[in-house]
Amino acid sequence: MTRWADEVTPENVHPEYPRPQLVRDEWLNLNGLWDLALQPEQAGRPGTFGRDILVPFPVESALSGVMERVEGKRLWYRRTFSVPPAWGEKRVLLHFGAVDWDAAVWVNGTQVGRHKGGYDPFSFDVTEALREVGPQELVVSVLDPSDAGTQPRGKQVRQPEGIWYTPSSGIWQTVWLEPVPETYLAGLQLLPDIDAGTLGVTAHTGGAEGSEYTVEVSAQDGKERVAKLTGTVGKAVKLPISNAKLWSPDDPFLYDLEVRLLRGNTVVDRVTSYAGMRKIALGKDPQGVTRLFLNDEPLFHFGLLDQGFWPDGLYTAPTDAALRYDLEVARKAGFNTVRKHVKVEPARWYYHADTLGFLVWQDMPSGDAYVDNGSGEITRSPESAAQFERELRRMIDTRANSPSIVMWVLFNEGWGQYDTVRLTEWLKTYDPSRLVNSVSGWNDMGVGDVHDVHAYPGPEAPPLDPDRAAVLGEFGGLGLPVPGLSWQDEANWGYQEYGDQAALLRAYGDLLEGVRDLSVSQRLAAAIYTQTTDVETEVNGLMTYDRALVKIETPRLKYVARGLYKPFPAPRALSPTSEAEGATWRYTTEPPARGWHAPNFDDSAWSQGPGGFGEAGTTDGVVRTPWEARDLWLRRDFTLKGSHTDPYLRIHHDEDAEVYLNGRLIANLPFYTVNYVDIPLDEPARAALKPGRNTLSVHCKRVAFGGFCDVGIYGLTE
Repeated sequence: MTRWADEVTPENVHPEYPRPQLVRDEWLNLNGLWDLALQPEQAGRPGTFGRDILVPFPVESALSGVMERVEGKRLWYRRTFSVPPAWGEKRVLLHFGAVDWDAAVWVNGTQVGRHKGGYDPFSFDVTEALREVGPQELVVSVLDPSDAGTQPRGKQVRQPEGIWYTPSSGIWQTVWLEPVPETYLAGLQLLPDIDAGTLGVTAHTGGAEGSEYTVEVSAQDGKERVAKLTGTVGKAVKLPISNAKLWSPDDPFLYDLEVRLLRGNTVVDRVTSYAGMRKIALGKDPQGVTRLFLNDEPLFHFGLLDQGFWPDGLYTAPTDAALRYDLEVARKAGFNTVRKHVKVEPARWYYHADTLGFLVWQDMPSGDAYVDNGSGEITRSPESAAQFERELRRMIDTRANSPSIVMWVLFNEGWGQYDTVRLTEWLKTYDPSRLVNSVSGWNDMGVGDVHDVHAYPGPEAPPLDPDRAAVLGEFGGLGLPVPGLSWQDEANWGYQEYGDQAALLRAYGDLLEGVRDLSVSQRLAAAIYTQTTDVETEVNGLMTYDRALVKIETPRLKYVARGLYKPFPAPRALSPTSEAEGATWRYTTEPPARGWHAPNFDDSAWSQGPGGFGEAGTTDGVVRTPWEARDLWLRRDFTLKGSHTDPYLRIHHDEDAEVYLNGRLIANLPFYTVNYVDIPLDEPARAALKPGRNTLSVHCKRVAFGGFCDVGIYGLTE
């Protein structure tokens, strides 16, 4: 269970308004405890519902309260609700954020609709099925064949292992009710054009038809209105936004929007939304190489492959704060991009990406059933192809207003790949405002805006293409199982596994340096590291599956990552190590008097010598002063001047080490390192660092073979 699971109760489960791009004030959340029955696939509605389920968590998840596999069974949900009297004579819409996969819905015994598709929202007008008084009954029937079917399903399989995970069947996003007028605002299409200085807003209506309606659109920067126009329903209203504030990862500025549906001078309906002014395109850098451009400037996309799975909720994050947390950690780690991998998230995830300033590569979830025709592509059945293309269109229609989405990824590694040229051309025409990645990895067909390769652990770059950017769609996969924080104790899996965190950090740092070299030598334009978190038995995450531990996190690596796409601060030696030049220390191998680590301790009787200290032949350590005794005590003073950010300890120790700053223990490090590692200073350690004179004191121990000790403190300067 994640730490957010404790916040989940039947009365408080995903209470946030679920649709940030089309917001109304009135609504009713139907999340919470529902009745549930599991029936044979062909059986009809059960006579009784014998158990509870917490909606919107998948039936296989722990947070649902059921946690059972349901292959070959049909899920039957039931609950009652009351329509608020304040809604009066308005129409009532029933909304589902997403249901996996084939859902039929009844209200008071009347079937109001059916939907096939595991990732897209759908709605039904249930007004005519409502009773005039009393409670209303809502029943939902769901069938999910998982990998027994041909429908898009991403990484869900009935027998999870390795890179394949547990299914998420049934309702997995918020269910809610909303009152609307007879004719209402049903959707918006937003199209920023920074070259023309306009924001196109197209409003679509639902319900009763009427040619007498107009729409009024306004945009605001905080409390200041920057544009307002009235136009025709179904046609773009182009708001002039002069000197627009552009959306980017450095400044993810969003304009607030208000759209009103008018009948004459009467306001019939009103919604709020938001928009980001930005432009994504291909362009040539000064060397004539095709790059990824944002707002007419080249920008390297450095991102995480993000699966979007949770140990307690599977497809559904336990809370909205948890949903946002993964993005916050990725930002702090230096990433500016997320590749949302073969899954479409709830609308609020894209809202968080929009507000935090991420570039999102959005994958289309894939299915697998095909016939190999020997050409490198496959042939789908007409039914399978039609469903894939239907859900592809819905994904674009329902997520295209998010400025964070800059690229659609059509296929991944050949999974279900078919008609690549046709579908790429269609996608480029359907959404010309974004880039298209026809296939990430494997079967490149020479079309789309990027040539995407995968390399584990990598990094590698594809050959240069005059018309496409060279990108590394997946690399890394460095695995580290963490006892007590892993899905299982043994048989965990990663593309390349490491025995401890220090080794993992070194390998990750080497990969970053390799990516930076490729960005110069091979003109690599983007790189996506695998992956945000561990998922089930796969342990190659930046974080553990429960998000309790960030495995790859140091200030230096964050700024190396940032250096891929913007100038990054250089490390500043506050008290340097002896890697390049021997730093002078006072030292002794005899047990010192009490208080030896205090700033005012008299160490004048100690010996003096340059670091590092140790035995010749210690891995990657320059020995300038021999150390052969069991223990070594070190002291040196340094003067702190000027400003810095993110102070960190840089140390190479063999074996145990204790480090003190101005008498405060700031690090107790067991075992040994085989090279230098960077350790962020926590808040108490930062508080011990002060302007002027500081004292750094170290106690190192020789436990077995060899011995080495070298320590420094660094900061970063903007």
